[in-house]
Amino acid sequence: MNPPPDLRDRPALVTGASGGLGAHFARTLARHGAPVVLAARRREKLMDLADFIKAEGGEAVAVEVDVTDSASVTDALSDAQRLVGTVRILVNNSGIASTTPVLDTEDEDWNRVLDTNLTGAFLVAREAARRMVAAKEGGSIINITSVLGDGVMTNLASYCASKAGLKHLTEAMALEFARYGIRVNAIAPGYIETDMNREFFRSEPGLALIKRIPQRRLGQPADLDGVLLLLAGDGSAFMTGATLVVDGGHLVSSL
Repeated sequence: MNPPPDLRDRPALVTGASGGLGAHFARTLARHGAPVVLAARRREKLMDLADFIKAEGGEAVAVEVDVTDSASVTDALSDAQRLVGTVRILVNNSGIASTTPVLDTEDEDWNRVLDTNLTGAFLVAREAARRMVAAKEGGSIINITSVLGDGVMTNLASYCASKAGLKHLTEAMALEFARYGIRVNAIAPGYIETDMNREFFRSEPGLALIKRIPQRRLGQPADLDGVLLLLAGDGSAFMTGATLVVDGGHLVSSL
């Protein structure tokens, strides 16, 4: 059995860290020694999490970023480099959804989802990779996709398209960045219980959805820890371009 990774020399940046899975990812990386940069649109929303990580003995700083804005991304990565050094682990977690039928989807709704989930991930990964290349240290980029990058659901066309695009972007970046010692992989979660969806999964439609999962349960954020730490550390040194599905068997059951 491999020991848990020691990430003390690998600064990590997590986008969308103000809550949900992003906050959990940041806490997990910090507990394994990584100096963590918490990134979100509003810096003040990150301060409680930064204090929590510090109280646990970890290292955390907060930066403001709009992942859809190239200048904002550059500024955030510059702040991160000044505060903790070159980011060597990037968790591209920022994401939004619009639950609207295609026929009712407005241009701005479509653009908002694609700009955040796909273009935003591209902008952050590009800037982080440029700095990794300049530092000649290599690194790990972890994109958070979804099982809906392979399967689809009604009323989520923009989300499904963005996550499918992010899966292919992961593979394309992995091919180009391998020569620099930068690995690019993805985690595709299934239905993970968070504060945002807990009430839905207690409703009749939510309970019916849980019954379609072969393990007959929702995933918990901690169920993603193993793959996150694998991809962040040296245990995945010969892995790049992979998407690891963590969904209780939901995806294979729907094929």
